[in-house]
Amino acid sequence: MGKKILLDKINIPGIKTYEVYRGNGGYKSVEKALTMQPDDITEEVKASGLRGRGGAGFPVGMKWSFIDKKSGKPRHLVCNADESEPGTFKDRFLMEYIPHLLIEGMITSSFALGANLSYIYIRGEYMWVYKILEKAIKEAYAAGWLGKNIKGSGFDLDLYVHVGAGAYICGEETALIESLEGKRGNPRIKPPFPAISGLWANPTVVNNVESIAAVPWIVMNSGAEYAKIGLERSTGTKLISASGHIKNPGVYEIEMGITVEEFMNSDEYCGGMIDDRPLKALVPGGSSVPILPAHLIYKTAAGTDRLMTYESLSDGGFATGSMLGSGGFIVYNDTTCIVRNTWNFSRFYHHESCGQCTPCREGTGWLEKILWRIENGQGREEDIDLLWNIQSKIEGNTICPLGDAASWPVAAAIRHFREEFEYHVRFPEKIKDRNHFVNEPFEKVRHLIGKQTV
Repeated sequence: MGKKILLDKINIPGIKTYEVYRGNGGYKSVEKALTMQPDDITEEVKASGLRGRGGAGFPVGMKWSFIDKKSGKPRHLVCNADESEPGTFKDRFLMEYIPHLLIEGMITSSFALGANLSYIYIRGEYMWVYKILEKAIKEAYAAGWLGKNIKGSGFDLDLYVHVGAGAYICGEETALIESLEGKRGNPRIKPPFPAISGLWANPTVVNNVESIAAVPWIVMNSGAEYAKIGLERSTGTKLISASGHIKNPGVYEIEMGITVEEFMNSDEYCGGMIDDRPLKALVPGGSSVPILPAHLIYKTAAGTDRLMTYESLSDGGFATGSMLGSGGFIVYNDTTCIVRNTWNFSRFYHHESCGQCTPCREGTGWLEKILWRIENGQGREEDIDLLWNIQSKIEGNTICPLGDAASWPVAAAIRHFREEFEYHVRFPEKIKDRNHFVNEPFEKVRHLIGKQTV
């Protein structure tokens, strides 16, 4: 059983309430932080090696150190609770079952940054979670942890929850800020970065729910202790949203560095493949990261064990690796149609594109249409290369990473499963049945293609 930092108290009855949370050591990090120098807290977070848990993996303490403290402008901390990445649901789990942990993290982190007005920006589909957070914030105000002169320290903090309108694009920090200001959620061109000019042109830090929730433990136990957990630059624990064809789907907290094979097959975690069918593919970090075929899941191309770390999952680059991303761990067995799965992802990114950048606005629509054509028995041989060409024109040519997020799944699907695309094109009558690979897994018809997997 690995060490638990975020989910250690999740199963305590009543932990959602202030009384129970406080009775089990809640808000002690605020008490300690208020006796420290704000910059010392930032240094502890730096020493911890904590990396942003929203997907980018940028060091949290370094991000905090960039905030402009010399301009004299008000500073803000904004929690990104927009969690819209398909396959990812771990932030919702934290907010729903232990909301005071996030609030405690917001207070401690706001003090470190010198922020007196902070926000939790939550996705519009999480309305029941919004109500839970609102209740917990009222309890924190009533207990004196929010408001004026917190616990006689002279530190003031007001905390609000802002509900978005259900836009994936608002998971990008500058689009989130635009939405928070009451405007359309379009990403901004950077620089200036939010640390200099963010919310209302004030210095702003945007961090993910899981990132902020880890701060109380770091303050109480030190950054050095946190850095002892995990492996190399992947320190601490990580929440993983596990779904798909596994026996035990759910949210798990792992120590970074365990093997993918252990996470996939041990009873403590995913419990192995449902119905004991063969493993076909894995998306390890949410829908935007490259899909991995079975032979690259447990081992890297170099033959070493694939680990649950930022470095190991990206080993080999996109040619043979992927990304840890947000930890949206989606498992596929041999009944999965990769073409349909890729089309479904592309449909999502086309729908969620803000339309600001032409390559993304037009390209995501073309990807969706061509993939639909292939999946519905109307594909042409040249469509596969056309898909490759389109995604390559989108990647790296947009203001925000949504264009990359739309491109990478298509590129990886073609790179590793090109034969399936060819099968769809050459045998349209066989794939018209929606359950074509359920009834007849691809391995049984691969010989019809007559060549090796690319």
